[in-house]
Amino acid sequence: MNKRGTGVAFIAISAFLISAKYISASIFGSGVVSWDNSLYDAMLSYVGNTLSTFSLLALLIGIAYIAWGEYDDWKVNNKNSNE
Repeated sequence: MNKRGTGVAFIAISAFLISAKYISASIFGSGVVSWDNSLYDAMLSYVGNTLSTFSLLALLIGIAYIAWGEYDDWKVNNKNSNE
């Protein structure tokens, strides 16, 4: 897998982790009779910030891998055009 593919994979992992946070909060509150914003915010606080932190980390790694792959491609193309 090249650097761009790895970057896209990390971005997909980031999307999965952030959606897992909200799905976990929804599952946690599935037995609640009535819903409101403050109750859902409380359920999100029970889930914690770990998934958000790892999601942000995976997103940054993914963007870095894509930028690295683009830089390597630009470097190769620029070297070939100078010769």
